[in-house]
Amino acid sequence: MRSTRDRIRHALLFEMFGLALIVPFGTVLFGLHASDMGVIGIGSALIATAWNYVYNLGFDRAMQRLVGHTRKSLLLRVGHAVLFEAGLLMILLSPIAWYLGIGLAQAFFMDLTIAAFYVVYAFLFNLTYDRAFPLPNWGKAAAEPSA
Repeated sequence: MRSTRDRIRHALLFEMFGLALIVPFGTVLFGLHASDMGVIGIGSALIATAWNYVYNLGFDRAMQRLVGHTRKSLLLRVGHAVLFEAGLLMILLSPIAWYLGIGLAQAFFMDLTIAAFYVVYAFLFNLTYDRAFPLPNWGKAAAEPSA
């Protein structure tokens, strides 16, 4: 399982790269001022960072308890990303609507669009992160013959 230090590095890198992508693209896509998209992006990133830590810790603990390891198959990675974004979507819906002074339906569309981006981004980021920072026991498990 990953250490607290590694989880913090993961969360910070995830949000930094995500912000670098979503603020300029969101400004163009939604026709918002860069400052408004920046507030939404930074506010969402702060909330998402906390959610990222809690969600991934819980997910890894559940995997460890259920299957005895934290290696994720391709299908499990897809489910992991979708569940993360669904939870975040629910958390962010009201604050986005309130900040922009828009209805929940309009905020839901905006939030859903951002979540769709982040589903793909989370999948690619986590795959890359796991390859860049593999756990030492992953190599041993891959080398062992399966029963």
